[in-house]
Amino acid sequence: MSTATPHTGFGSIPSPEAEDTGMRSGSDGVLLFCVIALMVFGCLAVYSSIAYFAENRGETAGAFLFKHGFKLSLAFITMFVAAKVNYRIVAEWSKVVLIVSWVLLIWVSYNGVEVHGAKRSLSLAGVAFQPSSVAMVALLMYLCHMMFQKRTYIEDFGKSFFPALFWICGTALFVGLEDFSSAALILLLSFIMMFVGRMSVKHLGLLVLSGALLGGLLVSQTQERQSRLNNYVNQVLNIQSSQLVGNPGGYQAQQAHIAIARGGLLGVGVGKSTQRDFLPAPYNDFIYAIIAEEYGLLGAFALLLIYVVILIRGVIFIANRARDDLGAYMAMACTITIVVYGLVNAAVATGLFPVTGLPMPFISYGGTSMLTAGFMMGVLMNISKHRREEHEDA
Repeated sequence: MSTATPHTGFGSIPSPEAEDTGMRSGSDGVLLFCVIALMVFGCLAVYSSIAYFAENRGETAGAFLFKHGFKLSLAFITMFVAAKVNYRIVAEWSKVVLIVSWVLLIWVSYNGVEVHGAKRSLSLAGVAFQPSSVAMVALLMYLCHMMFQKRTYIEDFGKSFFPALFWICGTALFVGLEDFSSAALILLLSFIMMFVGRMSVKHLGLLVLSGALLGGLLVSQTQERQSRLNNYVNQVLNIQSSQLVGNPGGYQAQQAHIAIARGGLLGVGVGKSTQRDFLPAPYNDFIYAIIAEEYGLLGAFALLLIYVVILIRGVIFIANRARDDLGAYMAMACTITIVVYGLVNAAVATGLFPVTGLPMPFISYGGTSMLTAGFMMGVLMNISKHRREEHEDA
């Protein structure tokens, strides 16, 4: 047995410098079951919610379902491949991928595909993808790598916090130029990971201040962002604004609330949603509202329960038993990212958060976000293969 050393924050583990003894067990079966369950749930929801949209485009719901199934297959393959690659290799290459993603984000601002007034995608050989999703995953993996390397002086401002702040704010700025919601999520996830990595609380306060200043700058950039924020404030304060009905953000939130109210406890039935004809993006941003309408409160709760199971497995059974701090950090990052995405999507549909446009992992109709979710789940499964056995704690 390798020599054990203290693992601050997650328990005693074998020394990260010790020779890797290989995989202790197979991938986490519960995680695999959760992913498959989400994919099945997503296929049913997308097929139901996309019918009206497909009809308006002169296509069939079956054609869109086939595209969705193809993307899910690619995500599943990505997950399978990532589960075979040692997580330490992923960490070592994360900085290179992050730098490349910065270049792509700059390219997007000039040559990106414009959708609804924002340039978020690049089209290469007829295939569109969003560099922001890649940048976020690369940043989190590199942040984990940095914290692991600097763990002996993690509270040092110049050696640890400032380099991390540079990469975090730089990524959030480049992403936020076209995608404010993703930029805000990058700052939130980075804050959580830096807290987990035991960085100084005073330094984390500086990150919050930097995020607030950056957020204010990005919000003031466009009228649409200001409008969404105003609608949310009006909603929270129960202010009846005369502009709310005519505003796209307010309209989306209203239709989502109607869908949830119609669902009741048991729902109106699979494929019987009416609000899918009114919501602008029922197959993506507001797919949780359609699920609540068709499957009711019980179905919507069951969906969230799957994400809770992923959270428990990722944090307690994988991060807590990782063979080194790096594995623990990366497991936390992957788990929290997937779960936060799912909960934020649900919170938007229920009116707890302002309209963001963030997809629900393995549920919403999408491409790049689906692949990155599959990649993170694969990394999480690879870490689970190298977890400690309980008798090693003795």
